[in-house]
Amino acid sequence: MPAHVTTELHLIRHAPAITQGRMAGRRDVAADCSDSLAFAALRGALGPVDHCVISPALRCVQTAAQLWPDAAPAHDARLWEQDFGAWEDVPFSDLPDLGPLPVADLAAHRPPHGESFLDVYERVTPALQDLAARGGKVAIIAHAGVIRAALGLTLGQAAQGLAFQIAPLSMTTIIALPGGAWSISGVNRMRR
Repeated sequence: MPAHVTTELHLIRHAPAITQGRMAGRRDVAADCSDSLAFAALRGALGPVDHCVISPALRCVQTAAQLWPDAAPAHDARLWEQDFGAWEDVPFSDLPDLGPLPVADLAAHRPPHGESFLDVYERVTPALQDLAARGGKVAIIAHAGVIRAALGLTLGQAAQGLAFQIAPLSMTTIIALPGGAWSISGVNRMRR
């Protein structure tokens, strides 16, 4: 990022995913976009943006279409959610409980045939750096894992991003400051 550019990255988690109680990271599921008041509130809180970039996931495409019906946001495959491999489409109740793992081990844990959170962090970081180099106000519609990776980047330690709960249709704002520094402006601002 050029030394003089400041960029606001407004990371919006997609509308609630219709998962039917099953894991959906890379599994492409629709979003419940029926809460028009929540979309209006989020649109009003965000205001105009200079750039909009989204994950290619259907739930992000649908969320973007509700927020900006006349826009054609750019897609960036680096913003996909974590690939949970063999855990995709498995009922939540059948997934292993990883809660006892220390946060560093949790970040490094890779589901069979999937990605670890650290893999997601390594994939997402260059995308965020590219967007930060644009300057101005950038809206990013993505997933909880992507937003946690952004928070880990801002905190200077990837695994720390796992400490955050990220609600659907919430907005997290990080600032890319001149000289390569990052700042958190707001986390998980709710839709109402």
